[in-house]
Amino acid sequence: MAAIEWSWSRLMEFMIQSAHQLEVSPIVKYSALSLFADRFCPSLTRYTVGSNGNGNWLLQPIRESNLQLFALIALWISSKIHDSRPVSVKSFKSLGDKIIKDEHFTTRDFLEAEIVFMQVLDFEIGTSNIAFLLLEELLLQFKGVAKVGELLRFEACMDLMDLLYEKKETSTLYRSPRSLVASTLIASYLITVPKQRWEFPILPWGKYFFPFSEFFSVPIIVVRIF
Repeated sequence: MAAIEWSWSRLMEFMIQSAHQLEVSPIVKYSALSLFADRFCPSLTRYTVGSNGNGNWLLQPIRESNLQLFALIALWISSKIHDSRPVSVKSFKSLGDKIIKDEHFTTRDFLEAEIVFMQVLDFEIGTSNIAFLLLEELLLQFKGVAKVGELLRFEACMDLMDLLYEKKETSTLYRSPRSLVASTLIASYLITVPKQRWEFPILPWGKYFFPFSEFFSVPIIVVRIF
């Protein structure tokens, strides 16, 4: 069996750029990232370790081009979950023809890849507890208690989330979405709010909503971003 050879950062950049080119909403983008990066990729080991070689051709072996296809599949599934008019498979195939360089996938391949993707996830595609939704909720609460919250840019929070996904060592923080959300909001506060306006005690406020043990990722994010 061939070893898996692919770059995490390159794959995440591919997925984020694909979301931008398709102009999907943030909830579609981050739900797809959760499905793909947090759940699909970590589940692949059971299809590559100890396999007898009789698995689906998209998984045996796993090539970077196949993972790029699955990244598009995650966006497609997420669009079908959240959009009243989902992005069509034709649009995904057209994008794939342009940006997947090493292999050409047919519409039938996209349909087959969707089934394989769902099987790897055991058909569990819920997205109600992803970091993006928790971040929206926490930011609304923050703006409700502090005027300075209006100075905190939500775009900065999303930029930080993208950066964390692009680095393999920090992407694992998404497995604890509550701590990640608190950390992201605080880091974004430090980045976007002018220092002379730092009168709000954001760390004590954050600890009010999250157990102290979940707050350990705050310094990790701040140090690695700066």
